[in-house]
Amino acid sequence: MPDDGTGLATPHAPACDCALCPRLAAYRGANAAEHRDWFNAPVPSMGGLDARLLVVGMAPGLRGANRTGRPFTGDQSGTLLFEALAKFGFTGTIAGGDDVTLLDCRITNAVRCVPPQNLPAPREIASCNAFLAAELAAMPNLRVVLALGLLAHAAMLQASGLPAARLRFRHGATHILPDGLSLVNSYHVSRYNTATKRLTPTMFDAVVASVADLVKAL
Repeated sequence: MPDDGTGLATPHAPACDCALCPRLAAYRGANAAEHRDWFNAPVPSMGGLDARLLVVGMAPGLRGANRTGRPFTGDQSGTLLFEALAKFGFTGTIAGGDDVTLLDCRITNAVRCVPPQNLPAPREIASCNAFLAAELAAMPNLRVVLALGLLAHAAMLQASGLPAARLRFRHGATHILPDGLSLVNSYHVSRYNTATKRLTPTMFDAVVASVADLVKAL
């Protein structure tokens, strides 16, 4: 449900029955009919709005966040993310694999609904961007954003009012946005990227270590 717990839209969270993207709404409906005990709604952000770090992913996984209702929980991609966040003090105890307490960290997705074939369309990314922009505005202590993958990086630029070509995505890079936020890039923690060794735990730990240093310094 959206952050206010009502199921209604807020500036930074779509309503549970959001219909902005017909394709995604239809896919949610089909999944709800097949898996009635799954979340099957726009997945809300996790963590406090007072956090200094925001992690931005691409979209919920079908059997991960779309099932659990919490970003990056319930599937393999979350394992690498939460293990790294724990190493650098951004999480509390992880219990049962799907439950985690975030510390000075918030996690969201550029697109809040699970897309078919795990790939949102450009129009869907644009439609959901207003929620990301509102979320940035609602985080008064925000200092660092970790963008997981090119899509999340581009969504952050759009939410910040910058053209996509202004700042190039590069794993490990840190960009300074016009409002002073530090935007850090990492390859996405997807199963494909980890299986092909495009992103290793050592590589990701190095990025999160740099993020932790930035958070402490700002």
